[in-house]
Amino acid sequence: MSNIKIVCDSLSDIPSEYIEKYNISIVPLSVIFDGKEYIDGVDINKDEFYKMLRDNDNLPKTSQVTYIKFKEEFEKHIKQGYEVLYIGGSSNASGTYQSAVMAKNDIEGGVVVTFDTLSLSLGCGCMVISAAKLAQEGKCIDEILNHLDNTKKNSSVLFTVETLEYLQKGGRISLAKATIGNMLNIKPILCIDDGLVKPISQVRGKKQVIGKIIEILKDQHGDDFSNKYVIIGCGDNKSDLEVFKKRLIEEFKNIDCLEVNMGSCICAHSGPGVLGIGCVDK
Repeated sequence: MSNIKIVCDSLSDIPSEYIEKYNISIVPLSVIFDGKEYIDGVDINKDEFYKMLRDNDNLPKTSQVTYIKFKEEFEKHIKQGYEVLYIGGSSNASGTYQSAVMAKNDIEGGVVVTFDTLSLSLGCGCMVISAAKLAQEGKCIDEILNHLDNTKKNSSVLFTVETLEYLQKGGRISLAKATIGNMLNIKPILCIDDGLVKPISQVRGKKQVIGKIIEILKDQHGDDFSNKYVIIGCGDNKSDLEVFKKRLIEEFKNIDCLEVNMGSCICAHSGPGVLGIGCVDK
């Protein structure tokens, strides 16, 4: 059994079976909906969150994990005899990572190491799984960190949204652009660049958007995914994910797609009809 405890936050989207397989601890952010605070994945599950998004005109806000929560989490695992490796969501997108660093600096005794993925959601999830597998194989923290540094340089996160409505509500695009874009069935393709969500392309129509994502992935990684961890994700649009997975299997050699429903930290900004892919080197 590994003496390294992998800890992440809910900015990562990880298939539940891998959380259990590698005994990963997830420290949840909070979601604030109409003035009421919910602990992500504790007070509200994903299906409930999607429904609230569909039924409510207001966008929720996410609140970072506090210093106290991280300090308690790290101390708990140290007392159990673990070295702690915290793999965090992008420090450029949330103050959560900085809270973890502050907590680490106040820990007396034990080993706590933090790593900034500069990624979000599916990208974080791939890195966490990759690190957890290495820990289970008996690798030390320095070896895992070296691997993570290398994978971070060649990682990709791409996603699209069902409607521009939520990007407009969140202030990412203007009302005029959203209105015209929805009328023309414009589908943006967004990426994680330097730890932030940025547009990379756009097409018209759902069928075209999957083809464009595949084209971008081939440009970035080629068509052989035998050495990649891949997670694909959606919100409440499971049928879109099934179509996406079928196309990926047709277009790429040796691709193994893990599936997850994306959490509130992404869907709060994208809406529940999100579709995406994250991949990193094994």
